[in-house]
Amino acid sequence: MVAPLRGELHAHCYRMLGSAHDADDALQEALVRAWRGLDRFEGRGSLRSWLYTVATRTCLDIVEHRGRRALPIDLGPSSERAIVDDAPRTDVAWLGPYPSDGAVGMAPGARYEQRESIELAFVAAMQHLPGNQRAALLLFEVLGFSVAEIAAIMDTSTASVNSALQRARSTVADRVPAPSQLRALRKLDDADLRRIVTEFSSALERGDADALVALLTADVTWSMPPLPSWYRGLEATMDFALRWPLGSCGSWRHAPVSANGQLSVASYLRRPGDEGPFGAWSINVLTVRGDRIADITSFLGAEHFARFGLPPAVGP
Repeated sequence: MVAPLRGELHAHCYRMLGSAHDADDALQEALVRAWRGLDRFEGRGSLRSWLYTVATRTCLDIVEHRGRRALPIDLGPSSERAIVDDAPRTDVAWLGPYPSDGAVGMAPGARYEQRESIELAFVAAMQHLPGNQRAALLLFEVLGFSVAEIAAIMDTSTASVNSALQRARSTVADRVPAPSQLRALRKLDDADLRRIVTEFSSALERGDADALVALLTADVTWSMPPLPSWYRGLEATMDFALRWPLGSCGSWRHAPVSANGQLSVASYLRRPGDEGPFGAWSINVLTVRGDRIADITSFLGAEHFARFGLPPAVGP
């Protein structure tokens, strides 16, 4: 009964919670609740609507107790120079990447397309909404439920749903740049998309600062959760890049990956002096403007790789 809906329910939980790990927990808990309450369903209405009701209420419970996920930009201003002693913040619940093929379950006519609904800017904007606004917007705009259906799912009135939608749309409009990445990528042909990914990977592997600069917009940003520091503009970004990924980190190998409906690259690192394999290091989600990269979000941590079907290490 659940198998055909599991993927879209998991994606819904990710949009709500900003973490694939939290989505795992939420979906598992929701299915346990659904199983225990199966006698109350009794085939009335749509199984899909009922499961979304249980999943949404489960996510709202988690939001109430765990708070929101963040990116470095949410914590403070950008750094003008590379931070030498930057250390991971373990006291912050960080936003995480999500495999693009996990975003399923889009209703026809919904405002946000499948890939748009898991783009980093959109998911990050969701984290700035109260739980009820987050749920109402996702259920209406992404999944195509009616206001009356949402009121039933959230056990509230249609007036409350309409109010939540109005406030949520205003917040999201202020935080999500236009056009979306899906629309920006559609303006480029396949050769351009491959070129951006290939040249970004190659510049890091060769330590080629000029090649990297040629790929970036003047106002580019680069962040690396769970490190709190982030950089804006070519000067600050390249100061960081020259000191670390192009400088003292070691040697790189890369593989293209599909994350958050955006151009993405998996990075493997071998430290200076090592002769063994390259170890999983980061999932880099790229935001493009025109044919250049306007934002790099590098999700550090080998724990991200298995979810994308990637090995923990690659050979020399």
